Amino acid sequence: MDEGDGFAGMETVTIELDAETLDEVDDIAFSDHRDNRAAAIRTLLDEWLKTREE
Repeated sequence: MDEGDGFAGMETVTIELDAETLDEVDDIAFSDHRDNRAAAIRTLLDEWLKTREE
């Protein structure tokens, strides 16, 4: 299963992460997502979006 399955109509976004954020992504990926970096990035994005709603 590709990460893009089911999301064919969505835009692609490219982001650049600094070293500190990348370390946080790796920590979350290891502890919460069985080393799945994409899932960790989605977690951080979700947290960031929630702070914008407040």
